[in-house]
Amino acid sequence: MSEQDIKTGPLEYRTENGRLSILGFWIFLAAEIALFSTLFATYAVLYGRTADAPLPGELFEPTGTLIMTFLLLTSSFTCGIAIHEMRRGSKKGLITWLIITLVLGLGFLGFEIYEFIHYAHEGATMQSSAYWSAFFVLAGTHGLHVTLGIGWAILLLIQVMKRGLTPVTSRKVFIVGLYWHFLDVVWIFIFTGVYLIGMVM
Repeated sequence: MSEQDIKTGPLEYRTENGRLSILGFWIFLAAEIALFSTLFATYAVLYGRTADAPLPGELFEPTGTLIMTFLLLTSSFTCGIAIHEMRRGSKKGLITWLIITLVLGLGFLGFEIYEFIHYAHEGATMQSSAYWSAFFVLAGTHGLHVTLGIGWAILLLIQVMKRGLTPVTSRKVFIVGLYWHFLDVVWIFIFTGVYLIGMVM
């Protein structure tokens, strides 16, 4: 990247620290991929080992799962708009779309918590069987990451409101955007590999 490109490029890339931080976060995401790959592999090995617990096909509901998927994938779209507004230099646009992203993320978490409680009432808990243990660890780890992402984004919103759009705040917002898109990609694999396949079990 030339000196001219650096000066006229996105704000988050205009300092060496910003570029190195973004590179470091890509490396962190590689470690996260390894974590979720391990959880998916564990789930695949334990698939079908439900013992006397309910089968996933008896509990998984298409409506709730589709709503969660819609909320999270839509939040990825609004997060992208927030980054676009940030690069336009619109502080108000960034804040507005990031808040919308957070509301959608909170809606996803609300449905997931309700789902977990429903499963527990129906006799499917981490103690019920190897399958349900693997399910709750996988889905719960993703849900925990979403929770952390929401908390992280809220703190960044406060920083942007106080300090405005700077190379530092822009870099942080861009990184949390990468994190959020990563969680959406993981959810697509959970939706297809866990819920859709589980519904026919």
